[in-house]
Amino acid sequence: MARVGRPKADLVLSDEERVQLVRWARRRKSSQALALRSRIVLESATGAANTVVAERLGVSRPTVGKWRARFLEHRLDGLVDDPRPGRPATVTAEQVEDVVVATLESTPANATHWSRSKMAERSGLSASTIGRIWKAFGLKPHRADGFKLSNDPLFVEKVYDIVGLYLDPPESAVVLSVDEKSQVQALSRSQPAFPMMPGMPEKRTHDYFRHGTTSLFAAMNIADGTVIASTHRRHRAAEFKKFLAKIDQNVPEHLDVHVICDNYGTHKHPTVNTWLAAHPRFHMHFTPTYSSWINQVERLFAEVTRDLLQRSDHRSVQALERDLREWVKAWNENPKPFIWTKTADQILESLGRLLQRINGG
Repeated sequence: MARVGRPKADLVLSDEERVQLVRWARRRKSSQALALRSRIVLESATGAANTVVAERLGVSRPTVGKWRARFLEHRLDGLVDDPRPGRPATVTAEQVEDVVVATLESTPANATHWSRSKMAERSGLSASTIGRIWKAFGLKPHRADGFKLSNDPLFVEKVYDIVGLYLDPPESAVVLSVDEKSQVQALSRSQPAFPMMPGMPEKRTHDYFRHGTTSLFAAMNIADGTVIASTHRRHRAAEFKKFLAKIDQNVPEHLDVHVICDNYGTHKHPTVNTWLAAHPRFHMHFTPTYSSWINQVERLFAEVTRDLLQRSDHRSVQALERDLREWVKAWNENPKPFIWTKTADQILESLGRLLQRINGG
């Protein structure tokens, strides 16, 4: 006889509960965790088995079982947060929803974002309770990340082109991610640093003396992570042409060279175009505007900034350039290629979701 599993208690919703669950599930800016839990309960109320609900919503069967059981035991309050031992919770689901919605959809008077104290004053809850609610729903009003969407009319075509080079590079060719880290400053602190000690971090003065700048030109091989680099005091088309010539000398003659770079004017200067016409094995691929994130060499610049430049102390440009060359030499002794994993379709889908959120769709 086939096993049918343990019988489950019928999940029946009152009219008020159904209205509240639908509101949570459909609210555009609500916590997606609460929205998903609400959809689980609504689907379960149709009489569908946990496996069917899990398949419909793209979650695991234990997840469906957990929130079904929680709702049966605690009703709407059971969807808010995990129960804790001790005295019964005094914060209702309605209060939690009010805090979450107010955090996402409003700002306090005379301020750009909510603080725990301001939200506590507004809601009548304690600041520590506000902190726990925000933590449970992944809300961090004090933080803000920057972004700038590309306005390139060929954005989609360029994304497919560059991601295609990353995921399926051409045969008999080398793909190089190229850029310049310009205006790297040779800085010396006004006073010697206090070294790190147990219980005390290194201390450095906030003021410094400037001793000039240089630019680091880098071409990173996406296949093995090796880097061709040069330093130049100026950042013009003439220097970029010299760097292309250095790449030409370092890449075996039988290989084509695919160069990924941004839209900086020096990369498209007539002087550079003339040089490229004389070197047909070079193929330029330009990133979309405002899309430095797609150029892998930016990751390399982040590494050199963290390892060398953030706490550097150089009393001349020559000393700075020497250390940059030594850093690149050490990198090439144990290169670390950055593995690109997202397809162009996945990137475009993510950007589509971001645009939908920005436009209130």
